[in-house]
Amino acid sequence: MLPNRSKLPPDADRVLISVNPIAGARSAQSRVDRLAELLSQQGFKAEVLNDLDEVARRADQWHVEGHLRALVAVGGDGTAAELVNRTQLGVPLTLLPSGNENLLARYLGLGREPESVCRAICDGRLMRLDAGEANGRVFLLMIGCGFDADVVRRLHQRRRGHIRSRSYVKPILQSIRSYQYPELQVYFDPERAGSAGKPSTPAIVRWLFAFNLPCYGAALRLASRADATDGLLDVCTFRRGSLWHGLRYAAAVLSGRHERLADCTACRVRRLKITSEAEVPYQLDGDPGGVLPVEVETLPGRLTLVVPAAETKEEDLKS
Repeated sequence: MLPNRSKLPPDADRVLISVNPIAGARSAQSRVDRLAELLSQQGFKAEVLNDLDEVARRADQWHVEGHLRALVAVGGDGTAAELVNRTQLGVPLTLLPSGNENLLARYLGLGREPESVCRAICDGRLMRLDAGEANGRVFLLMIGCGFDADVVRRLHQRRRGHIRSRSYVKPILQSIRSYQYPELQVYFDPERAGSAGKPSTPAIVRWLFAFNLPCYGAALRLASRADATDGLLDVCTFRRGSLWHGLRYAAAVLSGRHERLADCTACRVRRLKITSEAEVPYQLDGDPGGVLPVEVETLPGRLTLVVPAAETKEEDLKS
């Protein structure tokens, strides 16, 4: 359930549009130009930038001064996460989706059309949601450790421009051939001591996902009850490691029966720590995050998002 929404102050009249030029399968420049035009027609001062350092400096300055109505992330989920990591707490963020999955935009009900984003900015409705943090980096949707992160790492190592769905084919095949499914040691709420004050015994798994929102690529519903207002992460782990077991788990997820498997664990935690004796990558919101070990925790209310108002009508925006 989405939380109650507040409104931006009416005198916040500046919009900063941050463009990731290589997000998605094609350029979004025509939609960016259209959004800037629409905002100008509505009386807002819109500026388009693609230098992230300058975007962060300008967004923080205008936010402190009370002028910033919205920082628009033009790109995918990774673009939005990058801007959150570079800007102050409370900077109002929205999205003009141009990535491959656009999971956060879909969750918020933001369409790809500039008119849809402009309506949300004009209405100025704010939503505050939790985020996650992994080794000091904020993520919006989820963290994955293991096979999926190996695919993501391979994809980005060979990336030369826009990513299309077919861009994943070669990295997936490479991971199928070479990934070894090493053991992951998972400490749930690691600050909580076990018996006699000793650290709790870790769970041994081969796959791990922890979700802030119920969003994952290819519409897989690994944690359909994840709620970014409860201060918790929804964790899903699988114990066995092989391609065969991966296909078995995928089939169970597609049928919504994975939590019934004896070798699947689903739980909610505030913090967790994941380690491995092997070099195991992790991914954050579909981008490479690093290699284990990683310490993960929730950041309640970290995100401030400009979202559509259900009552906004098409005719409210003149084009």
